Amino acid sequence: MRIDRKTALLIIDVQNDFCEGGALAVPDGSAIVPVINGLMPHFETIILTQDWHPADHRSFAANHSDASTDDVSTMPYGPQVLWPTHCVAGSTGALFHEDLLTDLAQIVIRKGFRATVDSYSAFFENDRTTATGLAGYLTERGIRDVVCVGLATDFCVAYSALDARKLGFRTHVVEDACRAIDIDGSLGSTMADMERSGIVTCQSSDLLSSGGRRPLA
Repeated sequence: MRIDRKTALLIIDVQNDFCEGGALAVPDGSAIVPVINGLMPHFETIILTQDWHPADHRSFAANHSDASTDDVSTMPYGPQVLWPTHCVAGSTGALFHEDLLTDLAQIVIRKGFRATVDSYSAFFENDRTTATGLAGYLTERGIRDVVCVGLATDFCVAYSALDARKLGFRTHVVEDACRAIDIDGSLGSTMADMERSGIVTCQSSDLLSSGGRRPLA
């Protein structure tokens, strides 16, 4: 793979609530912002995703009686981790990190805006059938390769990368441009899933070598 006009950078959920001080902070989350900013000028196609929940979202522990954060609830589409209230539409927590160079992106995919279904992946909601439209956008632009960065490695990044691979895109995850939550070993299991699916993990330095045109795989 070479980074060229058929390669897209997918920047996942780099929002205030997932960074230090946020409602669902990923440890060291804001540290990825300068890494991502350094990658962005090397891509012609850049997509941002943004969690955008209503306040009554069913993935919030506060909206379930006798439930706590990190409990697992059974939804019509299967098991669902219950989270702290986060990234409520229009709130400060839902905004992108202030240092992220959002003006370089061409499109924002908002996800999780339906109260009854969560959405980790940039491609599908958690019912695994409702599409966000991102696959069509990438296909129309002739994209063959997707490079994933953002928060958190073991949830929204992994789900997005796995779906990208299933949809036929060659997929890379830039490890130093991601951070994980790691609930009960979730990081190890998702990394193993990605490796089995053929997703390539790399460092940002690999992408930046030779002006961002170095073959990766």
